[in-house]
Amino acid sequence: MQGISPVSGNYPYNADMPGGRPPKLKRSEFGERLVSIRQRVGLSQTQVADKLGVSQQAYAGWERSTVALRPDDLAKLAEVLKTTTDELLGKQAAPKRGTGPVGKAKAVFDRVSALPRDRQQKILGAVEDMLVAHEPRKAG
Repeated sequence: MQGISPVSGNYPYNADMPGGRPPKLKRSEFGERLVSIRQRVGLSQTQVADKLGVSQQAYAGWERSTVALRPDDLAKLAEVLKTTTDELLGKQAAPKRGTGPVGKAKAVFDRVSALPRDRQQKILGAVEDMLVAHEPRKAG
């Protein structure tokens, strides 16, 4: 007997689900800040690990549990995450978030901004068309 999915084929199964397995233990304050900052800049654990020259598993450990990082690793981590060591250490509040896109959307739109204006307009036109197509239709 085959089950029937209550979810339409138009919606990906994991659209709003975070990646990875849920943590067994509560993250340290440093780990929470690290996850938040990494997500804010739109990088995956693998991308950060590659830029730092460590394995993804090692970097994931930094987010999961209390770690003692060398000063040069902390400085490189701040550089990769486009932040300050003070913010990583919790000595400085996170910068106020603007009204623009965050994470992956920001990274994509930064790349689009570097293109010639005619290409930008074509891409923005396509994005606007897709957004209109996904807006709920008004009754009446």
